[in-house]
Amino acid sequence: MNNKKIVLFTVVIFAIIVALVLVVNNKGQDKDQEKVSLNSLENQPTLGNEDAPVTIVEFGDYKCPSCKAWGERVFPKLQEDFIDTGKAKLTYINVLFHGNESVLAALASESVFKQDPENFWAFHKGIYDAQPSNQNHDEEWVTTDTLVEIAKAYAPNIDFDEFKKDINEKGTLDEVMIDDKLVKDVNIQFTPTIIINGVMLDDPFDYDAIKAQIEKSLDNKNE
Repeated sequence: MNNKKIVLFTVVIFAIIVALVLVVNNKGQDKDQEKVSLNSLENQPTLGNEDAPVTIVEFGDYKCPSCKAWGERVFPKLQEDFIDTGKAKLTYINVLFHGNESVLAALASESVFKQDPENFWAFHKGIYDAQPSNQNHDEEWVTTDTLVEIAKAYAPNIDFDEFKKDINEKGTLDEVMIDDKLVKDVNIQFTPTIIINGVMLDDPFDYDAIKAQIEKSLDNKNE
């Protein structure tokens, strides 16, 4: 094979490789653009400016160790960079993957949100803070007494008789079931699941991907 043929062969191979890379990247971009259809998020606990251009939805389970980790490792950066700056708002949806304890915690959080929405997020964090470190997956720790103690620390002005009734007699079950329907409608498979302006992220702990998707959503709003 002479030198001209070698050069031509090399150019053709390089062009094929570039074309394959572009195809793969375009498929990835198409996947990123797949939208998740969410019903109304009205009357859901939401942190940040209600007029923020970007909506972040967290599907979380108070019994879930990964949700606790997300709240400690990812959420503070998200709040500093985008929520406190008015660029994004965060809505929390209860997931009930871990059975009765998940339900109890969700009932309690809905009760606090109903009675004292300003302290919802403090109570929300308080539940995750109370989650035992390195827990056995099935170890029981969510009880009415535990939830009352957390509420006394973070939402002390609520009516505690009503709070206990909401937990023990499922007084806020309708609100919890609204969340459960959203979980089923969107087909949530794991917690935490993060959705940004309708785009479900593959890895909720990849902050670079979260940041990129938010910035992309902001750019789209400005076009």
